Formats: sequence, structure tokens, C-alpha cells
Amino acid sequence: MTVSEVTLWTAIRSNATGARFRRQVPIGEYIVDFASMEPQLVIELDGREHYEQDEAPRTRYLESQGFTVLRYDNRDVAQQLENVVTHICGCVDAIRAGLELSEW
Repeated sequence: MTVSEVTLWTAIRSNATGARFRRQVPIGEYIVDFASMEPQLVIELDGREHYEQDEAPRTRYLESQGFTVLRYDNRDVAQQLENVVTHICGCVDAIRAGLELSEW
């Protein structure tokens, strides 16, 4: 796990978001950073390697499997962890209520 992944995992693993997340979860041919099965939510942390490749096919596949995908930059986790966790909590609540997600 990267430093950003460890940092976010420490913040969300104790059900602080209102959802139970697992880390390094295989979904089809992909392994996602974090996933909650209820609600169906995937969190991906993106570093330099993600900017060098097209993530659209991965996102489309995960969405076709019923998951909502949230992406955060590693810098966001390092510099704005509290805001990232608050955004995740809001997204968990919105998904459960059938509402649109707020933009990051």
C-alpha cells in the first residue's frame, strides 16, 4: 500500500464513514484500492501512474457492476484528509438516499 492508501485506510477502516470498506478488493479483472459492498462504492487513490494511463475503461467496468467510483489524488489525502473523509461520508449518505453525489 502507498502512504496515501495507508493514511486513508486508517481514517475509514473503523466505519467512520458509515460504511464498511475493504482494501485491495478484486472486482472482475481489476483490484480496487477500497470497496464497500453496501453501498456499492469504490474509492481509488490516483498517483502519477494513473495520469499516464486512461482510467475510463476501468471506471466504466466498475460502474457496469453497480459501483459508484470516487477518485482522489494522493495530494488530496495528504493535504486535506478530513475533507476527503467528509466527502466520502456525504457520498455514502447520498447513495443510500438515492441522491446525486456532490462533486469533489
